[in-house]
Amino acid sequence: MGRAAPYIEDIGTEFAVDIRGAVLSYGGVPLFDGLDIRLETGLWTCLLGPSGVGKTSLLRLIAGLDSTAAGQVRTEPVAYMGQSDLLLPWASVLDNAVLGARLRGERPKFKRAQRLLAEVGLANIEARPATLSGGERQRIALVRTLMEDRAVVLMDEPFGSLDAITRHAAQDLAAQMLAGKTVLLVTHDPLEALRLGDRIYVMTGRPAVLEALPALDLAPPRDVRDPVVLVAQGDLLARLAG
Repeated sequence: MGRAAPYIEDIGTEFAVDIRGAVLSYGGVPLFDGLDIRLETGLWTCLLGPSGVGKTSLLRLIAGLDSTAAGQVRTEPVAYMGQSDLLLPWASVLDNAVLGARLRGERPKFKRAQRLLAEVGLANIEARPATLSGGERQRIALVRTLMEDRAVVLMDEPFGSLDAITRHAAQDLAAQMLAGKTVLLVTHDPLEALRLGDRIYVMTGRPAVLEALPALDLAPPRDVRDPVVLVAQGDLLARLAG
């Protein structure tokens, strides 16, 4: 099998990402061997699994950041939001929000960035990251992701470092701001996946396999107090522990 060649094209309205037969090894140990996954357009897909199973590697594969993989990856344009906010400490809120355009040598869209920052409650666009809370820093990272204006958004545990209350608010904000996008969210938090996911997969094993969970008959973001969510959380925890 040849190297994977992620490329951007119109792959239709049903699936924004289509991976077939992904193969990837590290140090001679197979991580993926014939892995398939499709992400439905406009929906949130959440991915859980133990550390080291390959969740971040799957995101990197979709983003075209791993040249050692084999298989076929077809995807609409992607934006990537990682575990860390990766803000430049010397740059202002506004300059961090338009960083992508600057790195590509493009003219930054300052007015759009200011509008988005206002929408997420960040009025002081000249502030520096050191003066901001963790939740505020993640909101800047979310705006920076939105500034890329890509059809697919890959999120690697973006809320994992936040306290429970701030995380809940950040989840609601992300659901609102990313409405209509195709999102793949990697998380270690079963409740986060159940709150946000239209589709939920559990990745296990080596080489890794994906198991799709039954869809919940509730529109996300879901109320964590809903009995359906609470029962599903217990089932998911038991599945992950097993």
